[in-house]
Amino acid sequence: MSNRKDNLIVGLDIGTTKICAIIGNLTEEGLDIVGIGTSPSKGLRKGVVINIEGTVSAIKKALQEAELMAGCEIKSVFAGIAGGHIKGFNSQGVIAIKNREVNHDDIRRVIDGAKAIAIPMDREVIHILPQEFIIDDQDGIKEPLGMSGVRLEAKVHIVTGAVASAQNIIKSCNRAGVDVADIVLEQLASAEAVLSQDEKDLGVAIVDIGGGTTDIAIYLDGAIKYTSVLSLGGNHLTNDIAVGLRTPMAEAEKIKHAYGCALTSMVGKDETIEVPSVGGREPRILSRQLLAEILEPRVEEIFTLINREIIKSGFEDVIASGVVITGGTCILPGMPEMAEQVLGMPVRRGVPRDIGGLTDVVNSPIYATGVGLVKYGSRNLELRNFTIGQENVFEKVIRRMKQWFGEFF
Repeated sequence: MSNRKDNLIVGLDIGTTKICAIIGNLTEEGLDIVGIGTSPSKGLRKGVVINIEGTVSAIKKALQEAELMAGCEIKSVFAGIAGGHIKGFNSQGVIAIKNREVNHDDIRRVIDGAKAIAIPMDREVIHILPQEFIIDDQDGIKEPLGMSGVRLEAKVHIVTGAVASAQNIIKSCNRAGVDVADIVLEQLASAEAVLSQDEKDLGVAIVDIGGGTTDIAIYLDGAIKYTSVLSLGGNHLTNDIAVGLRTPMAEAEKIKHAYGCALTSMVGKDETIEVPSVGGREPRILSRQLLAEILEPRVEEIFTLINREIIKSGFEDVIASGVVITGGTCILPGMPEMAEQVLGMPVRRGVPRDIGGLTDVVNSPIYATGVGLVKYGSRNLELRNFTIGQENVFEKVIRRMKQWFGEFF
């Protein structure tokens, strides 16, 4: 048992709709999922914490459930971050190589150079993701260590977020009794869970449609090229149902899960649904097509905005593998079909892959981010003993650099 304790990694997906804790156990064979806990999320709006108390109690509940299932105690977690405040951009740095052979120090200096851009005081760097290195005009180098040359360039993708939002996530976790080993961008985590290496190499867009946010990431040549977060998601669909069918939000959510469909053409003409009314009035029997007619334009709007983001990224012509949609909202029947219509490229639903243990339980797009956080954590195991809470941002960035080199070599 003591051995297993050392290899436990916990992903905490702090979402707008639900908070989900997933415990993974790293074995020689690979990663086994050994515990899952979920709790409805009350303290978030559009991916950002707006009520610490509500968030803390939901985190506690999810962690307890996962601890019971795995029979262990959770000390630190890899927490996900999302929200409209997240901004990603590409940058590059150039240095001269002193002793004509690239060493760790050169790599650190060139990435330091790439991140030496003016970042406003209220934002902090969440990730610095190396895309490729260039030595004397030779590009496409993934691991420059030990190579010879005169100048070294690095292309990186930098993700920044609002300091306050990151601090509120850390604070909520600390109050729930766990340390935060690292904060991870949610679509980065989802990509870890659902994408294959081939897709990342060929070019792929991952779109994680959650309750409050839609997270987008584009990969090409195995590296991340573009990230963006839209503040819309499944809650907009629920809201449309509540308004359109005049039914309470909780009932609208149930109706969406039970009868929702993103394409009117997929619904039979004679199918009916029972809709509870507000204020104790009698429930009504309505046509299921009416529900689809409410959902279809909103889903189309979401994919139109996603399409606009993909075009804005400039990579729409090189996404050869197409688009992978994941997240709870993509379970809605008709989502991939509608996405293919609007985006004009192949679309598939993504579920967590390459894991053992409770695979049948986590085999759903809902758990993509949670499982991805565990996978991210398993690649950065040495991070678990850190805590972010008290350090200042500068120390965190230096630590983050060290972690990157650990990951690269």
